[in-house]
Amino acid sequence: MTAGNVKIVGVIGAGAFGTALACAAARAGRQVRLWGRDAGAMAEMSAARGMPKLPGLALPASIQPTADLAEAAGSEALILAVPTQALREVCLQLAPLAKAGTPVILAAKGIERASGDFVSDIARETLPACPPLVLSGPGFAADIAKAYPTALTLACADAALGQRLAKAIGSPAFRLYHSTDLRGVEIGGSAKNVLAIAAGVAAGRGFGESTVAALLARSFAELTRFGLAFGARTETLAGLSGLGDLILTGTSSRSRNRRFGEELGKGIGIEAAIRDVGLAEGVWTAPILASMADDKGVDMPVAAAVADLVAGKASIDQAIDRLLSRPLRAE
Repeated sequence: MTAGNVKIVGVIGAGAFGTALACAAARAGRQVRLWGRDAGAMAEMSAARGMPKLPGLALPASIQPTADLAEAAGSEALILAVPTQALREVCLQLAPLAKAGTPVILAAKGIERASGDFVSDIARETLPACPPLVLSGPGFAADIAKAYPTALTLACADAALGQRLAKAIGSPAFRLYHSTDLRGVEIGGSAKNVLAIAAGVAAGRGFGESTVAALLARSFAELTRFGLAFGARTETLAGLSGLGDLILTGTSSRSRNRRFGEELGKGIGIEAAIRDVGLAEGVWTAPILASMADDKGVDMPVAAAVADLVAGKASIDQAIDRLLSRPLRAE
């Protein structure tokens, strides 16, 4: 496969991030089939040529919204932009529809709570004939859709395939760096959501930027320890999909995980934070991340504090005490 013969890309998931990735693929010269579950919403998107999840932006002409999963699955490459906890179900639906050998680019950031599987594990189990790739890094949906310069990492065990797919959907405004370290890329995308909640908690409690910066530095040390314990490479964790994504998600209030933490820091409670912000991916990931770290003997006090907080095992005051004492110790 070459970049030139990937003419049609199917994007599974018509949320903000999936729609933004569809825009990026369209800018790269591909025809795009954008799939969403709601037939009425997809028909309206097709007719109005707007993007409800990204208000004010027009849908490129080369993007075809569809609610027909078989139509999208027949594309020459697939991008799966669905929440991690829904990924297995979607992959099982795709299994009888996708052609053998179709590359599957996984854009979900998280760990499956029920199994402890990373996203590439889920894809290998459910779509064994389709080579998995993992896309992650510091990129907000609106920035990608608006063609603001963005750089992410695309990981694939087959280096040549990863390079070809990076060329197929990348562009000057959507820079993709290819890697063979799938585990490192998906760990960075998973852990940073949990650690960003911690940064938000500190900010919401009224602590200054210096406190948040110190907390993020300690969080990166945790992310690195966890990644290395699971076979990730140091350079991956220190790159776009690790440190880069942690910086963006942990410092910007445009991040749902950071905003969720801010609301918790203000003392409004989990249920109210969900109503105000929505359910952040880090809430699902925190308990399984902390459990996996404990099983491996990896010291992750920041992640553990977040896990206890979102599970109702610690009050906000207890979580703050843990976040701002032990994590900031000298090495």
